[in-house]
Amino acid sequence: MHADLPGTPLDIVGDVHGEHDALCGLLRALGYDDAGQHPHGRSLVFVGDLCDCGPDSPGVVARVRRLVESGRAVALLGNHELNLLRGQRRHGNDWFWSDNPRRDAKFAPYVALEGDVQRVEILAFFERLPLVASRPDLRVVHAAWHAPSLQRLRALWSGAPVGELFDWLGDDADAALQAQGLHSAARAEKGAWRHRFGEPAAPIPMLQSVGRRDEGRQMLNPLRVLTSGVERCAQAPFFASGQWRFTERMRWWDSYTDDTPVVVGHYWRHYQPLEQERPGKGVQDLFEGIAPNAWLGARGNVFCVDYSVGGRWQERSNVGRRGQPTRLAALRWPEREIVLDSSETLPTTNFGKC
Repeated sequence: MHADLPGTPLDIVGDVHGEHDALCGLLRALGYDDAGQHPHGRSLVFVGDLCDCGPDSPGVVARVRRLVESGRAVALLGNHELNLLRGQRRHGNDWFWSDNPRRDAKFAPYVALEGDVQRVEILAFFERLPLVASRPDLRVVHAAWHAPSLQRLRALWSGAPVGELFDWLGDDADAALQAQGLHSAARAEKGAWRHRFGEPAAPIPMLQSVGRRDEGRQMLNPLRVLTSGVERCAQAPFFASGQWRFTERMRWWDSYTDDTPVVVGHYWRHYQPLEQERPGKGVQDLFEGIAPNAWLGARGNVFCVDYSVGGRWQERSNVGRRGQPTRLAALRWPEREIVLDSSETLPTTNFGKC
């Protein structure tokens, strides 16, 4: 569950999402050789979501696995790795499955796995990934540093496979929600709308019981919170990632008051302002009005290092908007500067400010 961060200066890499060429470019820009060694003794930390959407998830996973097993990197579990541990077919992960029907043809061409041996090895690697990593001056987690969820996991952790633990926690959450009457209320509320959840133009009203149930499913499962964030019932429904939603992500960093800085990925931050929605996601923008290199939160000590490289497939297919390229980035610590796969380097701002 927990790993110690190396005591060296760190380069904390955002969500890679199968973009092997971008990863190679970023590591070169950071000064690492092909074996992952740095002339100044720095170490790599990957925040999770190594795979899915990009053209070469197997290549990214193999490279990061070599770095981790050689002791030159720490990698955390993200929600995309967790999906595969749970056997979940999701948006952008057709590369992993043996039948590989290419449901997500929009991501093609991409490298697919060729046999069960490689599949088993990847799952074994993901199973070993910690959820959080820390040292006295820094914390790293994929989506949210949430003390109640961490405390509950520490109390429950028994060495069981992560996928099994997730399912047990999910069943426990569902039982609690059933006892509150939220499951039956949500089913009744859906009614005639259930077959229109995939229609962006459907006049779907705010379904409060559905939102409260979905909030409970998220917040009562600490594995969900750490890997996909803090959520609450939305004030109004919104259409994102192909369906109507009734819960929204929260800027949990606005309530984070601990002294220790936190670095996360996950949230599809944009490097350049977008006119409308971010690549691959819906309309909700947690970073509206915030500079792309600014620290976040009540004390200016949370940083999101994910710059939406998972949407680079849109740039290659000319689906994305021009002039708004994605980036793969790393945060240098303790220098607090960003290095991009384009070799750009820029300082961060607002650290330690309210």
